[in-house]
Amino acid sequence: MLRQMVVFDEEKCTGCGLCAEACHEGAIAMVGGKARLIRDDYCDGMGNCLPACPAGAISFVMREAAAYDEAAVERHLAERKARVAEAGGEAADAPSMLGNWPVQIRLAPPAPAWLVGADVLVAADCTAYAFARFHERFMRGRAVLIGCTKLDEYDYAEKLAAMFGACAVRSVTVVRMDVPCCGGMERAVKDAAARCGREVPVEVVVIGRDGAEQSGSAAPQAEAPAGLRPLRPLSF
Repeated sequence: MLRQMVVFDEEKCTGCGLCAEACHEGAIAMVGGKARLIRDDYCDGMGNCLPACPAGAISFVMREAAAYDEAAVERHLAERKARVAEAGGEAADAPSMLGNWPVQIRLAPPAPAWLVGADVLVAADCTAYAFARFHERFMRGRAVLIGCTKLDEYDYAEKLAAMFGACAVRSVTVVRMDVPCCGGMERAVKDAAARCGREVPVEVVVIGRDGAEQSGSAAPQAEAPAGLRPLRPLSF
């Protein structure tokens, strides 16, 4: 049948997931960091998702599509609820908030389009494993960069400073663990913000080894143990 159906502009979609949350029928999912209509018969065409999109990536078209199936939607929502309950109440099928690729600092290009004017998350890579609600709490609406200054022998500050300046980033949130080796990530980001040639606010969030979010003040930083190799400048 011919009816009004949602359509997503992949170029405009930032992967924030707000449309998926607004859809009462569960017809929208985040796939590869982009919004997708998962089944035609789940969409009622009423457009609750439309005003939820901050990027203007949603519109509607008249096209051939399966009729809205209320019974199928009820089964879909019941199954989703059961999966969440089975996972102990966590949102097991919550949409991914990842909207860019790559995420590794070393692999990211010098001036990617997804970083221009963005609020940026720079995370120590252990944090996503320690903090259960990492996507929802930290990744929503942010461009994501990750790394580990203990394992990586490169100077993140040099590359990040160039990226922050070239892309005119709006803000940076650093998420690090409450361990001394994570102090390198905090220092690198603050150094990059100071060297990038523009004012960039930096917020620091510390995650405990028990998975709890601590205050924004970083834990005391120990000196690097003797014998570690010095950082080498990164070419990019």
